Amino acid sequence: MDDFARLLKESWTLVEEHRERLSGHFYARLFLLDPELRKLFPVEMTGQGDRILEAIVTAAQTVGDPESFDEYLRSLGRDHRKYHVEATHYETMGVALLDALRSIAGDGWNLEYDQAWRDAYAAITEKMLAGAAADDNPPFWHAEVLTHERYGRDTAVLTCRALQHPLSWRAGQYVSLEVPRHLPRVWRTYSVANAPNGDNVLEFHVRTPAGAGWVSGALVRRVKPGDLLRVAAPMGSMTLDRASERDILCVAGGVGLAPIKALVEELASYNRTRWVHVFYGARAAADLYGLAGLQELVAAHPWLSVTPACSEDPDFDGERGDVSEVVSRYGPWTAHDCYVSGSARMVRATLRVLAGDGVPPENTRYDTFGNL
Repeated sequence: MDDFARLLKESWTLVEEHRERLSGHFYARLFLLDPELRKLFPVEMTGQGDRILEAIVTAAQTVGDPESFDEYLRSLGRDHRKYHVEATHYETMGVALLDALRSIAGDGWNLEYDQAWRDAYAAITEKMLAGAAADDNPPFWHAEVLTHERYGRDTAVLTCRALQHPLSWRAGQYVSLEVPRHLPRVWRTYSVANAPNGDNVLEFHVRTPAGAGWVSGALVRRVKPGDLLRVAAPMGSMTLDRASERDILCVAGGVGLAPIKALVEELASYNRTRWVHVFYGARAAADLYGLAGLQELVAAHPWLSVTPACSEDPDFDGERGDVSEVVSRYGPWTAHDCYVSGSARMVRATLRVLAGDGVPPENTRYDTFGNL
């Protein structure tokens, strides 16, 4: 397994800096081999059409960790049912992938690399197909938007109810969303912002940069109560370890609050012995859209504390600085279970703080928006 993983990592260095060319070659070859596959993808491929290729590459890079490899791929197979991907499609994708890798890598490619990727892809598809076959749920749920509340120009909190079938998730997990009325066949992942409930209602926190489109833009600016969304199978392992007796640290940046809020809600249903410390950061006080709700939870649960922080608001009456810096002032966190959610930059900075405190990697779970 070590030699196998080494070959995959070595060969990936030949194409890593040419991801756009790799993607372009992959999809061009894919649609040439089977033009009908084009119908499964959005009209505009840029930025959104790369999801399947990115998933395959990520999966190939997890083969050194058999446990994560199995869990991740089975979940991925369940999730990819939303694209209507079938076994024959995976075969075609494998041909296109190897062709793209050989073409972009050039003279540095060799037979060992080729065989390693063949073997990796075969293992990937086997696990994904097994995960899809074992799932009795629908490929996706239709969900009606119940509420939609804007916070400033770029943030919205919305709730929706999954229709027809119960949707089971765990606090801290994420799902893919599609807005079929505005962006058919375009999916993006969002963390569920509430703990599971018997009403089949899910809450989402969405932020979109000024002028951005795609799914986040539609969810913030165009969606309204009564609209229908599509929700794919839950994924992710940033979930609570109920067997642990360690206290808990939660660090949230911006809309990274969503899974942290869900975790706190789940803890509120059973926790009596573990102290829970939440650090919630944003640039300015106006961006701390979820602070009032957190403070209500603090008032109801003596084991919970919330520390807000602002990095660019000189008038803020509280902790100042990036939330990772604020967390470092209150440490060490060595004896805690740690959960981190936010932008890639924020997550990286916080993980460095926790590593500096000597927090064991197995006691840290994180969710990031962007490439970590």
